[in-house]
Amino acid sequence: MAVIRDNFQTDPFSKAVFLFCGRKKNTMKALYFDRDGFVLLQKRLDNGKFQWPRNASEVRPLTRQEFRWLMEDIHRCGIMGRVVRG
Repeated sequence: MAVIRDNFQTDPFSKAVFLFCGRKKNTMKALYFDRDGFVLLQKRLDNGKFQWPRNASEVRPLTRQEFRWLMEDIHRCGIMGRVVRG
């Protein structure tokens, strides 16, 4: 929680989902607070990599629909966090 609070100056208990990408860009973790504790989800790609923001200026909020696309149907997702195959 210190990473969210200290690096992003954001309340980790807020109604936000925080996304983190692994070094190899083939894993993504989502962290959020759900009333009585934190939930951590992980998605690992068998093929391809997430195209992830390279710096703070490329970071942007996602809509609920964009997050759903990212989790469910990645190959159609035309947003930061989309998968680059091949």
